[in-house]
Amino acid sequence: MPITDDYGQGINIASLTDAPDAGKLAKDITNALAQRGTLRYASASARSATLTGAAAPVEGMQTWLQDVNRLDVYDGSGWVAVSTGASAWTTISLASGFTQNGNSNGTLQYRLLNISGEESLQFRGAVGRSSYPSSPPSSYVINSTALPSAVRPATLRTVVIPCSDVSSDRITLKLDVRTDGYLEVFGFSSGVKPPWIGFNGTVVSL
Repeated sequence: MPITDDYGQGINIASLTDAPDAGKLAKDITNALAQRGTLRYASASARSATLTGAAAPVEGMQTWLQDVNRLDVYDGSGWVAVSTGASAWTTISLASGFTQNGNSNGTLQYRLLNISGEESLQFRGAVGRSSYPSSPPSSYVINSTALPSAVRPATLRTVVIPCSDVSSDRITLKLDVRTDGYLEVFGFSSGVKPPWIGFNGTVVSL
């Protein structure tokens, strides 16, 4: 009859009275230890395809997803993000007419954050614009290339961002972080033509 480990982790170890089976002994120990360590998968879909049947996830199991550099833990009903990796800042390519480092606030960039188990998208920097049409459109899409799918929100996220009070009747604009990865800023008019728009400290939930 197998005996258990001394740490109460439920790892079964063959006793001397069990029939000899080196293969089963090695597999039983390996499988028990593997699910208690941090399992590595290329993506969430690869994890789902692997952890099924007898290998289905159990409460407390941890995995590392290589495509998003994220540590997850299984809480008994689903996977919860614990932390994100280095989460380096990535520069956002700007649409025509906009320039980086508006008001000397730095380049417009984004990074992935994990706040109390919730993935979020954070921005920093500012954009500038030297001129507008006499009657500008009410909104502009700021980025020329969509943000990667890993940092696109599940639903539209709307927040307020600052802008210059020079050449502008208002000091805030509305930012929509769209599900297609584009950033659309609203509030422009003949009286609202700010030379810079800020994004520092802006965070939206994914």
